[in-house]
Amino acid sequence: MRLRPYQQQAVQATVDHFRESIEPAVLVLPTGAGKSIVIAELARLAKGAVLVLAHVKELCEQNYAKYEALTAADESTDYGEAGLYSAGLGVKDAGQPVTFGSVQSVARNLRDFGRTVSLLVIDECHRVSGEDGSQYDRVIEHLRASNPKLKVLGLTATPYRLGMGWAYRYHYRGFARTDEERPFHSCIYEVSLREMIDGGYLTRPEIEDAPIAQYDFPAVGAGRHGGFAEAEVNALLVRHKRVTEAIVEQIVEIAERQDRQGVMIFAATVDHAREIAGYLPSEETALILGETPGTERDEQLGAFSARQLRYLVNVSVLTTGFDAPHVDLIAILRPTQSVSLFQQIVGRGLRLSPGKSDCLVVDYAGNGFDVFAPEIGEIKPTSDSQVVAVPCPICEYENEFWGQVDEDGQVFEHYGRRCQSVTLDESGKRQRCEYRFRFKECDRCGAENDIAARSCGSCERPLVDPDEQLKNALRLKDGLVLRVASMTLSQEGSRLKITYHDEDGTTLSERFDFANVKQRGVFNRAFGRRLASGRHPLELELAEQAIRLQGLLPQPDFVFARKQKGQRGRRPWMRVQTRVFDYEGRYRTAFL
Repeated sequence: MRLRPYQQQAVQATVDHFRESIEPAVLVLPTGAGKSIVIAELARLAKGAVLVLAHVKELCEQNYAKYEALTAADESTDYGEAGLYSAGLGVKDAGQPVTFGSVQSVARNLRDFGRTVSLLVIDECHRVSGEDGSQYDRVIEHLRASNPKLKVLGLTATPYRLGMGWAYRYHYRGFARTDEERPFHSCIYEVSLREMIDGGYLTRPEIEDAPIAQYDFPAVGAGRHGGFAEAEVNALLVRHKRVTEAIVEQIVEIAERQDRQGVMIFAATVDHAREIAGYLPSEETALILGETPGTERDEQLGAFSARQLRYLVNVSVLTTGFDAPHVDLIAILRPTQSVSLFQQIVGRGLRLSPGKSDCLVVDYAGNGFDVFAPEIGEIKPTSDSQVVAVPCPICEYENEFWGQVDEDGQVFEHYGRRCQSVTLDESGKRQRCEYRFRFKECDRCGAENDIAARSCGSCERPLVDPDEQLKNALRLKDGLVLRVASMTLSQEGSRLKITYHDEDGTTLSERFDFANVKQRGVFNRAFGRRLASGRHPLELELAEQAIRLQGLLPQPDFVFARKQKGQRGRRPWMRVQTRVFDYEGRYRTAFL
């Protein structure tokens, strides 16, 4: 079998990694890259038994069938015998050198996997949570009990998910995704979607915004992990029945006018999917829901793959594990804050097929993602955020964060926290750049910590919780908590006056005398260090410098002040005690 260049590179990267380490690793390959071929080659090279896990029976059967097809087509290569282990498929064969199993079936029958497994491959590995007691965790711990040197390899097109973030910590190109523990240690190889398309291995997507009225999904609040409550979405859809009907009419018109062969429609809810299917030609339409019986689902998907049906409507069922290369029109009628899910949906239409020149993707939900943009691994902070390049002022590494740009394309805001750069020291140990764009300063030692840290990473002193600060400040009779809506600067000789304004017109002011070294230092630690969201930290020497750079100065989210007794009969005045930057707590939108 002749592997494509990137497939051979992925295999070699895996071999090289596991020669040096038993740390779990990830290969990132776009949908349609031929992951099954990479798996087959790795299974051939492995010294010992191989177990390949998938989360759905369709993907399990697909990987097994492709392995068997490769074995039959290439008699010159010594592939091991393969078995299939899936209750959903009615087969439980764990006695072959290579086993393709569903994680649910394997986790329930660990006693059938008592022999030593040398390589565990997990397809769609972004679904591995790393939580103790999960199905994947039970399988891995069971296999490691027999083989402490078990190699664990994950494959996915999208190595991240909302709620958890990245599935791995380090990238082979020299940057870190997170400081937190993850199911996989590092990404050891990645090929981009654009590289695949430019190389002629995938179909080019033509992504269009909906040319008619869209749903008002932004009006529905997303949950903590970016999901949308089904009841709220259904309530909105009931108010937009004419919109749904008009959208479906347009989908049919486009499909017929452009002679699109396979149309996949992704609905927001079960009720929504049924409504959509009701507007489509019944003799050409299949509706696949989570509750659709297995036999009926297989028949419907088979008819669609055989082009006996043109339209396929589903709800969160066919984003992975389903291949129909002829799909050339994808209509997205569901909201998501997940770039991963968006890319998985688009990926359903990117496989090559005879006579297919592109795949039209129409986003009726206004999700607004760029399928070619690098993934950030976090929820999009605002609807107009985009991926921006932010150089580290210390090591000069060019980070990629969510951010905002002005009309000239210049970055004026970003939401990154820490430089992602990673280097190797003399012993080969990874060292991450310590620079933080956003930080919480320890009031004892002055060390900069992540804004969510509970204790100082330097002196281990507990850090002040902003929520506790707010609650305590609100209880004070002589205190004032100001939610800062804007701030203005003015100069009084060597002094800089900063006035904070809230939305109700209340103001607080403080002054920094730049002729006083101590006061100048306080200003620079609070504002100069955070200049331009930490991109251009400066030690300002003069008040007029601050005036000139006021457009780049950070604005606190909250300012706490306490009433002070005046001297020589003066009236009491409020003195700023604390400034809270980069606040993410529960008082973000309201005090009560």
